[in-house]
Amino acid sequence: MPPPLLVDLQQLDLDRVCLTKDEIYERLPQRFEFRVLDGVCMVDPEGQRIVAFADIRSEDWWVRGHVPNRPLLPGVLMLEMAAQASAVLAKLRGCDTFIGFGGVDNCKFRETVVPPARLYIIGVGVDFRPRRIVSDTQGVMDGKLVFEARITGLTIR
Repeated sequence: MPPPLLVDLQQLDLDRVCLTKDEIYERLPQRFEFRVLDGVCMVDPEGQRIVAFADIRSEDWWVRGHVPNRPLLPGVLMLEMAAQASAVLAKLRGCDTFIGFGGVDNCKFRETVVPPARLYIIGVGVDFRPRRIVSDTQGVMDGKLVFEARITGLTIR
């Protein structure tokens, strides 16, 4: 039995974009193919919550080689999306240093993501310290929990 969602998406206006792709990557250093988030539709820095989204397209760079004739969004890219959403939340909470991927715990993949699709990434801050941030994250598509993971980011000066 999957756990409840960290944020009730039915209570949000998922068409609202409070951060565009360009605004996300003004805050994060990723470029080219690793600009994996398309927008943020809810952010609450004080409540340590964020909901971002990624539009999964048939022409995405990974489709050609990841299970030809049956494209499946790689789990590692889902975790990268979760890490980036968590980093955006940390930046909005005042973190002014580079945040590197420090670890992943309690990760489960529950569904596959096949293009075309919109994947929502939910992040809730668990621990925010000068040298480490920890977030519980979930991926949701069509109302179904696709993955869950605890992401740790390390601040690097």
